[in-house]
Amino acid sequence: MDETHILIADDEKGITDYLSPILERCGYRVTVAHDGQTALQKIDALHPNLAVLDVLMPNMNGREVCRELRAAGNWIPIIMLTRVTETVDKVLSLEEGADDYLCKPFDPQELIARIKTVLRRKQNPTMAQSIRRASRLRSLDVVLDRLSKRVEVGGRVVELTPKALALLEHLMSHPEQVFTREQLMEAVWGWSQVTASRAVDVRVAELRRALGDDPQNSRYIETVTGIGYRFTAPVEALSSSCD
Repeated sequence: MDETHILIADDEKGITDYLSPILERCGYRVTVAHDGQTALQKIDALHPNLAVLDVLMPNMNGREVCRELRAAGNWIPIIMLTRVTETVDKVLSLEEGADDYLCKPFDPQELIARIKTVLRRKQNPTMAQSIRRASRLRSLDVVLDRLSKRVEVGGRVVELTPKALALLEHLMSHPEQVFTREQLMEAVWGWSQVTASRAVDVRVAELRRALGDDPQNSRYIETVTGIGYRFTAPVEALSSSCD
């Protein structure tokens, strides 16, 4: 089996020198770039399996590289590296097509975990498609029936407002994926407006009450601080009402 090929682009040589051997010891093949233009050229030439891009780079920043790739129809998985205080960069990176982000400074093991999660999501398209097409989904104690618009928790039917139900369906259909509030507004409400994104928080609170999900120790819906939400529990497609 071919090695999984990771491109790391960061203008801080100390970071790439530190991360490269760690990733290589985990079995990854690593290519390094120190500016955005070089990163874009290497992605086009070498076709790595995933790119880790620093937002702040010379000769095209990470977000510009991401936009260029997506505009060209290249959907290589991308993890953005941002400064912990730069909430705008986190939100815009996700909205412009990045798959995930990580705040500097970070533990290399956290980066490895994010790489594995993003690759698992991208490398199992059949599973992802089956989840998105299935009429019934299960996650731990939760069963969602798309056709009957019914949700059960531990075998007990729970009542949800239509928007909360639609939000749960969207999150369960995209497990482990981070969504900004604006993206969720667009997907569930059909429009996006920053001043109205509080509606997402209200419906998430409703879902947590219905699912018995403690926001401080979440089993299902994780709050991604300053960004939005992610459904973290495993999801499976159920083939019939007898499952």
